[in-house]
Amino acid sequence: MSVDQATVKRVANLSRIEVSENNLEKMQGELNAILGFVEQLSEVDVEGVEPMTSVTPMAMKKRVDAVTDGSKASDVVANAPESDGNFFVVPKVIE
Repeated sequence: MSVDQATVKRVANLSRIEVSENNLEKMQGELNAILGFVEQLSEVDVEGVEPMTSVTPMAMKKRVDAVTDGSKASDVVANAPESDGNFFVVPKVIE
């Protein structure tokens, strides 16, 4: 696939990049090189290769899925202007 200068201008406009007329030819060459590399990647045989998220094997870190109160109630209300036990005290707002 080859990119012409009109396409370079369009891509630059869509990506909100200002490309001067002097740099259009350079940008065209760079985009053509990138697309050439992507075309090379499509030639790689990946049949039988399992998809992965990392090049090194990793085990997902897991925690126990248990419901707790967090044991932080006193820390949560510590900065409240007014509290009663482990609850926030707020003014009544019903009209």
